[in-house]
Amino acid sequence: MKVLIKKSIASLLTTIVLMGAFLVNQDNASKVNADVGQIPLDIPTLEEVNAQAYCVFDKTAGEVILSKNPDQTIYPASMTKIMTALLGLDYLSTDAYLTVSQESIDATTFDSTLMGLSVGESVKVSELLYGMMLPSGNDAANVVAEGVVEALINQYPSTSDEVGPDGVNASYLETALGMSSQEILETSELAAFAKLMTLRATNIGCTGSNFVNANGLHDDMHYTTASDLTLIMSKAIENPDFCTIISSPTHIFAGTNIHTEDGWSIVRNTNNLLNDPWLAATTHEGEETHLAALIGGKTGTTSVAGTGMTLYTVNENGHELLISVCGIPYEESGWQTRYVASVTAYGNLQCWQNDPQSVIPGTTGDYRRFNSTLEEQPQYDPLIIPGQNTDMSGYPYSDVATTEPTISDEANPEESNPSSTGQVGKDEDEDKEDEDEKDKEQLAIVIFAKENTVFFVALSVLALLIVLCLTMVIIRVINIQKRKRRKPKMRPKRSAGDYIR
Repeated sequence: MKVLIKKSIASLLTTIVLMGAFLVNQDNASKVNADVGQIPLDIPTLEEVNAQAYCVFDKTAGEVILSKNPDQTIYPASMTKIMTALLGLDYLSTDAYLTVSQESIDATTFDSTLMGLSVGESVKVSELLYGMMLPSGNDAANVVAEGVVEALINQYPSTSDEVGPDGVNASYLETALGMSSQEILETSELAAFAKLMTLRATNIGCTGSNFVNANGLHDDMHYTTASDLTLIMSKAIENPDFCTIISSPTHIFAGTNIHTEDGWSIVRNTNNLLNDPWLAATTHEGEETHLAALIGGKTGTTSVAGTGMTLYTVNENGHELLISVCGIPYEESGWQTRYVASVTAYGNLQCWQNDPQSVIPGTTGDYRRFNSTLEEQPQYDPLIIPGQNTDMSGYPYSDVATTEPTISDEANPEESNPSSTGQVGKDEDEDKEDEDEKDKEQLAIVIFAKENTVFFVALSVLALLIVLCLTMVIIRVINIQKRKRRKPKMRPKRSAGDYIR
């Protein structure tokens, strides 16, 4: 019996410990989301943004709404590739193939970011554009630059009256470089492309830019301004292919004559805000910025230029914003994302304050695309499935976004249920709502338990102790009853003679 009592006590104590551990663990589990080990990140205030210059250009309103030294000369680094991609898309077909030259490889440095091309490789233009914009491949940018110059000279020769997208033909390059078209093709295609870049910058209204290469490697004569970068980006986003490229977080390269296997390289976008736009959803003070979508952008980093980024975003009021942050000190490169997020946040807030009307339903602040719990995940993409009355004309993917809902998209009881009155479908909906309410009532105690863990642990321990005490009392009573039932054996009385043998 004693052994049974000891085992019972041990079992009850074990149950108490396990119950307490379970409830504590349930409380901790309720606080854990997908961001295991990732702390909330507060973006800096504008005053804390350590950048040489920044500029927020409202393309819709046609004005700069937030800036710091917007016209100060800066080195753009790989943000140069925005212009290279713009010219590439204007002069070349994305389905065309270009061959990698020795010159395009030689015009990179040992520490360049590269797509990974080889001399003699035949690569599709669209792949080269991904190669320059996502991993920031200097080799890909050079190949596209050579292709543009060849296209200009071949399609718009100096002997023709026809001109290209920049209003010039090959004679412009011949004059600028002081050599014939043939000499340019043989020795100076990259230099010719730089002349074309500067011409395009002037044509779109830039006043402080001069380019000497296609990729952004440092040169004292290769410079621009934050304001000019927003104008270049503003022009580039008018091409849907450009928007598709900069909005891509990754890209898998197709096989070529050199790299024969599809997927020979898988690259990621250097723009970290593309994956975590929620960082710019609120300001440092916690105010909602009304950022509806962060489409994409291009980063740029060299030891001399520092680091920076130029972005394309859309505000809830429908305004398109081009944001450029330049000259973040190289030693603070790790702060690039936070600094850019800060300028993006305050720029979008200023845009909303200038025109506080909701045009695009849902904002980036309503959800988190990655590292999110189920509740934080998007329910719909505001640019793909806008509201019924939303006018998305002029915005990316407008051919999809402006599609009005059809009858089949709306609740139609006659189509969803054989009954002509639709009453059965209505009853089913009501039954489902009743079941949901019952489920909520049943879950209420569980939710209360998770929110009041200490109370429930104490209550559970107390209840188990009471059970333990009652069990011991019951066992004690049973033992006493058994003793009372047990009759002692009486020895027969003996006389004195019984002891005489």
